[in-house]
Amino acid sequence: MSLFPKPINILFENIDVCSPGDNFHERRNLWIKGDTILACTNAPVKADKDTERIDGKSLAAMPGLFDMHVHLREPGQEYKETIQTGTDSAANGGFTGVCCMPNTVPAIDNAPTVEYILNRGKSTLTEVHVCASITKGREGKEIAPMLELKEHGAVMFSDDGACVMNAEVMNRAFKYVKPVDGLLSQHCEEHTLTEGFAMHDGEVSAILGLKGYPSIAEEIIVARDIMLAAHNGNCRYHVSHLSTAGSIDLVRQAKLRGERVTCEVTPHHFTLTDEAVRHYNTNAKMNPPLRTKIDVEALITAIKDGTVDAIATDHAPHATHEKELEFAMAANGITGLETSFGLSMTYLVHAGHIGLMRLVELMSTMPREILRLPAVSCLEGAKANLTIVAPHEEWTFRASTSRSKSKNTPFDGFVFKGKPKYAVNRGLMWECTL
Repeated sequence: MSLFPKPINILFENIDVCSPGDNFHERRNLWIKGDTILACTNAPVKADKDTERIDGKSLAAMPGLFDMHVHLREPGQEYKETIQTGTDSAANGGFTGVCCMPNTVPAIDNAPTVEYILNRGKSTLTEVHVCASITKGREGKEIAPMLELKEHGAVMFSDDGACVMNAEVMNRAFKYVKPVDGLLSQHCEEHTLTEGFAMHDGEVSAILGLKGYPSIAEEIIVARDIMLAAHNGNCRYHVSHLSTAGSIDLVRQAKLRGERVTCEVTPHHFTLTDEAVRHYNTNAKMNPPLRTKIDVEALITAIKDGTVDAIATDHAPHATHEKELEFAMAANGITGLETSFGLSMTYLVHAGHIGLMRLVELMSTMPREILRLPAVSCLEGAKANLTIVAPHEEWTFRASTSRSKSKNTPFDGFVFKGKPKYAVNRGLMWECTL
């Protein structure tokens, strides 16, 4: 077990506390007891005699990491992942909260399914929130009862895994949620341009003889939906797993116009290119596909300049038999909860692109803000919802040690700098075993 077997009563001495929402980043003494932060101070702490003391000089604490785009597969695809194994994987990666996507079986398009998932997530260290469907059955035809789903706890709406292709249906969806200022998100893919795709449409796909997915197929839907959101009175709109330089430019221009558009990027899209597919590695097959070096550079620039609002994993577990196929037939998607922090620290922070404060905004503060969830504080008296990391520790990821039910990752054997150590939430503490 990775959960601490006894009640939490730990004092992290001289730990680097990074908390954008509280507007400070400095070394403090951090005392956690039960589910509460009893002290977060520069002054000495008179802790209980039975308090465990941990030297924090090599550690950092931050508001618990939150992933706003994961696939937990339950109900209906428990052979790939369950809510329990998915949240175990999340905690092992340092996450104290996730939002699960609606491409389950059945789709999350009804109140009982929303309630089932929320109830299953009540006993886990990692909190589970729900993104429900925009359309019934995620078929893109008939609007789902989004107002009812919101009343039952849904925090966002998307047909993720599929795009709402029909502009009239998407227009109706914006009108439907406008009275409650609901948040629509989109998997942006013009399917008539991507049917039968295997990877990004470019030089590598031509060499390998694989059907390509052109960048414009993503950008057409991003542009259309930004226009629809504006047309309906500046509705809230979130672009999922944005992957191209063109999409970045569209979001950047919308923000400059004052439109309420947000976006997320994944670690695999800002670290890998379509070159990873050259040896037909199906663990490098995903949707949207890995793009070019130009796209990677554009994503990193957008992370630096504030255009990107969140880093999300798009954690997409698949069973071995769904990946060990010829490339064109293999399922799209990779796991990501246990590699996200290491990738982000290595390729963003230690690469000199951003600082730790900005990373915490992207992986904790902003996802909660976008979903209008309560902010998490590191101050004395707050509920202990924290991630403890070793920012400079080097480690090698091994897929075999993952707590996910599936092992489909292109990062097996990668060496990272920056490692999650503990996830703390709901009076529970998880020791990461990566």
